[in-house]
Amino acid sequence: MKKIILLIFIALSFNSYSQDVIKVMHYNLMYYNQTSSYCTSSNNALATKDAALKKIIEYVRPDIFTANEVAPLTTAHQHILDNILNINGITYYKKGTMSNLSGSDLSNCMFYNSNKLTLLSQKNISTTVRDINIYNFYYKAYNLGTTHDTAYLTCIIMHLKAGNTASDASERAVQTNKLMTYLNSLNKKANYLLMGDFNVYASAEECFQNLINYSNTNIRFYDPINKLGSWNSNYSYAKYHTQSTHTTSTGCFATGGLDDRFDFILESEYIKNGTDHFQYVNASYKTVGQDGSHLNKAVNYGTNNSAPDSIISALYDMSDHLPVVMNLSINQTAGVDEYESGALLVNFPNPVAGKIALSIYSNTPKQLDISIIDMLGRTLYSCHKENNGTWCNYDIPTEFLKHGLYFIRVSDGKYKAVTKKFILE
Repeated sequence: MKKIILLIFIALSFNSYSQDVIKVMHYNLMYYNQTSSYCTSSNNALATKDAALKKIIEYVRPDIFTANEVAPLTTAHQHILDNILNINGITYYKKGTMSNLSGSDLSNCMFYNSNKLTLLSQKNISTTVRDINIYNFYYKAYNLGTTHDTAYLTCIIMHLKAGNTASDASERAVQTNKLMTYLNSLNKKANYLLMGDFNVYASAEECFQNLINYSNTNIRFYDPINKLGSWNSNYSYAKYHTQSTHTTSTGCFATGGLDDRFDFILESEYIKNGTDHFQYVNASYKTVGQDGSHLNKAVNYGTNNSAPDSIISALYDMSDHLPVVMNLSINQTAGVDEYESGALLVNFPNPVAGKIALSIYSNTPKQLDISIIDMLGRTLYSCHKENNGTWCNYDIPTEFLKHGLYFIRVSDGKYKAVTKKFILE
């Protein structure tokens, strides 16, 4: 009978939640605030790019905005923050730290809505081409101050070697293998997003296979739209092509029309299945400005009803790539964490690493029953602890558990009980 009641309680609790949405956008900004022998201040003018990017950002309004091909200068990143994002009364965007361990003439960018996310840490990995940047966030839950419970998201940005030679493909494989070797050393299932300009022509290429078929299944990535194949000049994938927006040469932008799926946002299994709060919103993955009818054509050729004309024009002016976007829903359970009796209070750091450091208050001396329960309502661990009628600390082992989501239940055996969820890292 107790197990049935517990399962009902858990089910009811998971039906009581608030839901938020995180909009993610990745974009290759095409030598933004940077010049080269072919991309100059004339054919890739910063003022023109700024005007176009402002329109695109206002149209999409992302919560996470990642970019490739920005000058490797803190001032260039700050310019986007101050002149593109935090304008017209908006002040909530923040940025990651610029890195260039690889000594490239281009860098990756991270910008995020600080009303929804807090940046916990950043890891930069050098390669022979460009840095790979890894950002760890936590979600600013509406009731974070009372539950001290939240959800975590890791965003990874990379820009793989361009070119269609065998050596170019080999270099791309080296880059993705370096990322996966690092993630394998962590061996942690989590909410991962991997975004960037991969410069890949088909999913069979080694660099892409490293991501989607890595030997450690815990860290494999998945295409949210499941559109794998040979993307180059293939009409079957025209709706997802991101490069090139031009057919005529400016001397800077690539030409040939839209015929390649170079730009991606990939997801981990956790996000695919909604295991830990974050979940991909079905059918939200889009290539902005792509209507599927512009194979080998410029994005602004003829009629393109996928976005307003002003946005299509801005996309043409801004870059030879199109941005990709997707939405993540955040399901934040409420009932489990918020059910506490004033006479029995339970606190502990969450997520949990190693042991659970419980701190429990009881208003009278009593014996407490402590249990760890899985998502199916099965009791995996139980013990009895004495409480002297004040705050007491207890260490609860977890080495027998796999990484994942669990409940811990503290009861006085008669009238009062507290059940809280926790994530075991």
